[in-house]
Amino acid sequence: MFSVREVPWWGVLSSAAAPVLLVGGWTVAAALQPGSFDQVTGTISALAARGAADRWVMTLAFLGVGACHVVTGLALRPAAAPGRLLLVTAGVATVAVAANPVTATGGHGSLPHTAAATAAFLSLAAWPVLGRRREPAAPWALRPAVCAAATGALLALLVWFYLELSTGGSQLGLAERVAAGTQALWPLAVVLVCYRAGRRRFGQPGVQPLPYFLRRVGPALPLGPGDHHSGGGDTDEACQSQYFPPTHLPRLRPCLLCRL
Repeated sequence: MFSVREVPWWGVLSSAAAPVLLVGGWTVAAALQPGSFDQVTGTISALAARGAADRWVMTLAFLGVGACHVVTGLALRPAAAPGRLLLVTAGVATVAVAANPVTATGGHGSLPHTAAATAAFLSLAAWPVLGRRREPAAPWALRPAVCAAATGALLALLVWFYLELSTGGSQLGLAERVAAGTQALWPLAVVLVCYRAGRRRFGQPGVQPLPYFLRRVGPALPLGPGDHHSGGGDTDEACQSQYFPPTHLPRLRPCLLCRL
C-alpha cells in the first residue's frame, strides 16, 4: 500500500532556493552589464559568456540552481524514482552549462554548452510525468493527469523558446526566461504539496512518528490505594463476573469434590 513519505526540510529549502537563485542571478547579472542589456532579446547564457562583464554572477547562479535540483530530486521521496532521477540529471546538466560557457561570438564552447542546456531543459520538462503516482493516496501534484498537464505545459514553453531561437525572434530572451523560470518553480510546487500532505498524515490522531511516540512513553507509575478492590483483589477482578458468571460456581463444586 502506498503511503505518503514526508519530504525533509532541506528539500523544501533547496526547491525554494532554485528559482530565487535563477531569477536573482539573471537580474543582478543584467544590471552589472555595461550599457543597457535587453533581457527580452538577450539570453541567460550571454550573461555567463566568456567576455561578459561580471560573468561569475550568472555562473554561480547556474551552479547553485544545479545543486538545488540535485538535492530536491533526492528529497522528493513521494515521487516515483524515474522522475527523481531525471530531476537529478537536470541538476547535473545545469552544472555542466556553467562549466561550458559560450563566447560572445558563439564560437568555441557553444556545442558542449548547447548539449548541456538541451539536456537540462528536456529533463526539467519530462520529470513530472515520470515522477507520477497512480495510487489514490498520492498527493494531487503527483497524480497522472496533473503530471501530464505539467509536462505538456513545460514542453509548450520549450517549443516557443526553440522557435524564437531557430528563427532569430525578437523575444528569445523572454521565451528562455519564462521557460526556465517555470521549470524552476514546478519542483517547488510539488515539494510544498507533498510536504503538507506528509505533515497532515503524521498529524492525524493515532498516527505519530515513532520517535515522537517513544518520547511520550514514561516509566510505570506505582499502584495507589484506589487501584485495589475492597475484597482484596485487583480492580480487574471486580469485573470478573461478566466473564465468569456466579451461576457456574455451584456446577463446579461437585466436580471438584469428585476429583478429591
